[in-house]
Amino acid sequence: MSRRVVRQSKFRHVFGQAAKADQAYEDIRVSKVTWDSSFCAVNPKFLAIIVEAGGGGAFIVLPLAKTGRVDKNYPLVTGHTAPVLDIDWCPHNDNVIASASDDTTIMVWQIPDYTPMRNITEPIITLEGHSKRVGILSWHPTARNVLLSAGGDNMIIIWNVGTGEVLLSLDDMHPDVIHSVCWNSNGSLLATTCKDKTLRIIDPRKGQVVANNFEEPVALQEMDTSNGVLLPFYDPDSSIVYLCGKGDSSIRYFEITDEPPFVHYLNTFSSKEPQRGMGFMPKRGLDVSKCEIARFYKLHERKCEPIIMTVPRKSDLFQDDLYPDTPGPEPALEADEWLSGQDADPVLISLRDGYVPPKHRELRVTKRNILDVRPPSVPRRSQSSSDAPLSQHTLETLLEEIKALRERVQAQEQRITALENMLCELVDGTD
Repeated sequence: MSRRVVRQSKFRHVFGQAAKADQAYEDIRVSKVTWDSSFCAVNPKFLAIIVEAGGGGAFIVLPLAKTGRVDKNYPLVTGHTAPVLDIDWCPHNDNVIASASDDTTIMVWQIPDYTPMRNITEPIITLEGHSKRVGILSWHPTARNVLLSAGGDNMIIIWNVGTGEVLLSLDDMHPDVIHSVCWNSNGSLLATTCKDKTLRIIDPRKGQVVANNFEEPVALQEMDTSNGVLLPFYDPDSSIVYLCGKGDSSIRYFEITDEPPFVHYLNTFSSKEPQRGMGFMPKRGLDVSKCEIARFYKLHERKCEPIIMTVPRKSDLFQDDLYPDTPGPEPALEADEWLSGQDADPVLISLRDGYVPPKHRELRVTKRNILDVRPPSVPRRSQSSSDAPLSQHTLETLLEEIKALRERVQAQEQRITALENMLCELVDGTD
């Protein structure tokens, strides 16, 4: 008489549970734009959701603790002239978020720790380089201020947000619309999917496709997601992949192992209402005292509902096996180091004592001196007096004026920072 051997795994009994009603975020007009992104981004400080907005594109940013009904006049982040299609929090600064829009631009925003009195309308920097809508954003996992964007022009651009410069432009890799882009753990490679039904592994610094022959799948899983696109989320700490269908009402999750059959179905979390989008909390934002290993933020038509994934354990002690050291908020490389060919794994932190997000940190943008940038080439025309090189005196006058303006801007920035710090201290004092 044979006995079926049950595979041993500490994640076999992971279960999902929706948060209580008073822990949801109510009365949010979630965007109705038909786009394949998750419409939601979350970090240990804030929840950001793309919303309906007249006269352009906008998203709302709420402190995580601001649950319940959201005031209809709550300030938005506005600035795009067309719908916002994707948003992504910087992994190295919890107060910085990037947004991509149908208006072909990317904007990077500084979100204050206090609740602003009016809409945030001035981005730190606007990145312009795409000729069509920009629908995908992804920050580099280990290099400071490196942001990837992909647009309807079938281009991928990698930016240095700290200077506003284009680091790399991959414009001949995809013959059709790019559906998704993902970095590997140290940011040395990209995985992309495209409308041509090809999965590519790309080395962005070499500008080469290093692999795209995936004829034979490791595992094949039938999914009932006829309603919309699949939103996958992978947790490398637990080797669990969560699959959420946009328009579906369930989250299916699987454990990935090194031995055949490689993919092991664990369970399905189901609810009554379909999801319009989904946010995925970084591991450092979870409650380790409750054995929480994942948290989703499910978008409905008018609300956002946290869904908590838990490993059932009786002990109140810290569970080392559930929480290996995980990527923290410090970058491992500078942008120019990564561009020059260096790679580095994420800087890890322990969650043994929980994670406390650092105070407001400001992103400084230093644009290159315009006189150091070679002007774009123009058609040759007949030589005239206006084509003559600038005199030394004119150049020195321009430089002096630029220097004076820069000093004024720096003084104003210091004043703004001082006022914001005073405001943060006042807010902290009233908590």
